[in-house]
Amino acid sequence: MRILVAEDDRGLREVLVQGLEDAGYHVDAVDRGDDAIEQFKFYEYDVAILDWRMPGTPGIEVAAWARENRRPTAILMLTARDTPIDRIQGLDSGADDYMVKPFDFGELLARVRALQRRPRGVDSPVISRGRLELDPARRQITGQGKSLPLTVTEYKILELLMRRSPTVVERKAIAEHAWQDETDPLGSNTIDVQMSRLRAKLVNAGVRIVTVRGAGFRLEES
Repeated sequence: MRILVAEDDRGLREVLVQGLEDAGYHVDAVDRGDDAIEQFKFYEYDVAILDWRMPGTPGIEVAAWARENRRPTAILMLTARDTPIDRIQGLDSGADDYMVKPFDFGELLARVRALQRRPRGVDSPVISRGRLELDPARRQITGQGKSLPLTVTEYKILELLMRRSPTVVERKAIAEHAWQDETDPLGSNTIDVQMSRLRAKLVNAGVRIVTVRGAGFRLEES
């Protein structure tokens, strides 16, 4: 499960990331609201934890953007504002839940688990590249109507390449997206091995993975 944490307080952000990772979640963290929106554009998150007040774009506007752009992510809003009017505004903007600072981390984990159990009413758009289709809701990639036999790592890599196609994706971004510890594949040929395996599975898929020396990889239609 992938969680986005958007919090400009460095100390709190680090506590959230460490605690969530210790609980078994894959966490991406940013300190600005506009960076949170950029993350939403490229990744499919199960839950987003957003601070109300952030540089760039307030959390309440990030939540509104996510709903306007039909992101199925469950959103937990964090804020020091605790009046009924504030809670109503936060929920009306698109947040699914609301916690007032300071809070108990155990309760936050319980709320994250509860958000996981809620059915999402927003359908994610299917992404098409060549003869491939990515269905984020089902976490499935198909080619000509047949599901591709991908490992979890292969799915994550191909998902990222499809979402960013035809732009180049850096090795570091691939490592961060597909591995819990991004240092594992960096400095070795692990990513290249995965790409080789993916290329073999993408024959007749109408796309190809291109290596851009010194930069990374990109997916282009063939």
